[in-house]
Amino acid sequence: MTADVMDQTTGAGEDAAAAKIRGIRERINEIDKTLIDLWLERSALSQEVGKTRMASGGTRLVLAREREIIEHFREALGPDGTQVALLLLRSGRGPL
Repeated sequence: MTADVMDQTTGAGEDAAAAKIRGIRERINEIDKTLIDLWLERSALSQEVGKTRMASGGTRLVLAREREIIEHFREALGPDGTQVALLLLRSGRGPL
């Protein structure tokens, strides 16, 4: 394969590079599936915590816990971690 004839699915100009990219993408797809499965499980668990807390007469939210989660993700992932944490929290409790 030459640079003039690029693999349309990978954008690679060589067969070996296209094969390598396909292999890497397979692993990315596996990771994505795991992330989605874990996201859904976490969301369900968080919803269960909220329902249990409210059924016991507690508050809908525990802001100290949310701050702890946001800080944990920020420390681990940098500025993008804050956004990831906010999305995770929203999926578990719904929008504020």
